Amino acid sequence: MLETNEKSIQAQVQLQELSTALESGSFVRVRRMLNSLPPATIAHFLESSPHTAREVLWQLVEKNNEGEVLNYLNEDIQADILDKLSPEEVATMTEGLETDDIADILQQLPEQVIYQVLLAMDEQDRNRLEAVLSYPEDTAGGLLNTDTITVRRSHTLDVVLRYLRRHDQIPHMTDNILVVSRDDHLVGILPLRTLLVSDPNDTVDEVMMTDYDAIPVDMSEQEVAQLFERMDLVSAPVVNEAGKLLGRITIDDVVDVIRDDADHSLMVMAGLDEEEDTFAPVMKTSRRRAVWLGVNLFTAFIAATVISQFSETINEVVALAVLMTVVASMGGVAGNQTLTLVVRSIALGQIGKTNARWLLNREIKVALLNGILWSLVAAVTAAIWFSDITLGYIFAGAMIINLVTAALAGALLPLFLKSMNIDPALAGGVALTTITDVVGFLSFLGLAAIFH
Repeated sequence: MLETNEKSIQAQVQLQELSTALESGSFVRVRRMLNSLPPATIAHFLESSPHTAREVLWQLVEKNNEGEVLNYLNEDIQADILDKLSPEEVATMTEGLETDDIADILQQLPEQVIYQVLLAMDEQDRNRLEAVLSYPEDTAGGLLNTDTITVRRSHTLDVVLRYLRRHDQIPHMTDNILVVSRDDHLVGILPLRTLLVSDPNDTVDEVMMTDYDAIPVDMSEQEVAQLFERMDLVSAPVVNEAGKLLGRITIDDVVDVIRDDADHSLMVMAGLDEEEDTFAPVMKTSRRRAVWLGVNLFTAFIAATVISQFSETINEVVALAVLMTVVASMGGVAGNQTLTLVVRSIALGQIGKTNARWLLNREIKVALLNGILWSLVAAVTAAIWFSDITLGYIFAGAMIINLVTAALAGALLPLFLKSMNIDPALAGGVALTTITDVVGFLSFLGLAAIFH
């Protein structure tokens, strides 16, 4: 842990020195310092720089470093850089990267440009890449890497060891050797730890594992991530419907999926793109945010319309104008607590038909208990503040109604949106806010109109 902290501090110092050199205009020094850093650190520095400085920094990155740096950048910045490159330059830049990483980069480009990039590659690389690109990006096929080591079950372990020594290096994240038949069907896996401690005269068939987790090529990336987490996997083979080996998925790609999912859930709830560039130009950022602000303005007018129906009641009892926002606010907080919990549980695959009803009942009971507790506090406060006991009763009743409604909406909305193939994180927050505002205002002002 201490060593990790020291490396983190050292990286921060390097980035600070780089920023100082850039501000001083010493580009020769910046080039030397920049290219002495690991590609991931260079990418982090680019992402942390305003777009004008970023363009200068990218020109200073050495050509043999560009592909690795590009691979670590977020998709938004990748797209900006790729737009300025020719297909031949993209093919040259990505040469040497793993197949799945190249596929991720190319998917930022239009179909016609991807075709031209593929034509600029050698035949072997093109065939591997086309195999990965043929699968949807958000499935196991979109994550797989075709760079694998395979052996036959009839080989002795001595033959396997000699075969491995013929390689200059083995593929990154290799913890298992994949055992295939003559027609490339996966029949088992041979862990390296087993290979290294077993008798060299044993055959692969004698020591291989047949109880393994082969991933179907059409499995969603979220399910892949859950499988890796559950089984503590470093890598896993990917097969088609017939059981034929297509490649493998490694933990570094799964970490990217987990991080992207977390970013997605956080950003879309605020109406932002999960690949939002922190230092994007003003006009680009304004365009992206304008749509979401427009949606929220529309829903706010819905709530305002409800309030306008009770204008006479508000004029007669001024205290209503003071207290009605409290009812809506309490419902919003309670609803967002339930919504966040349910969206997270859906993402983790924890909610299904068998337990959804139990969760809904639990949330209603929690809302009732909290509603009774805080409505009593609110009722006493309102009654003392405005010297009006009836107002306190109305305030308490409206708060209980809105808290229960918020719990129902927070639990049911994500499940409904998921059944409609709509991202709950994207649409749930706006819909929930509208419901809690409308029900909060309607219940409070409606009860006031009836009983006050």
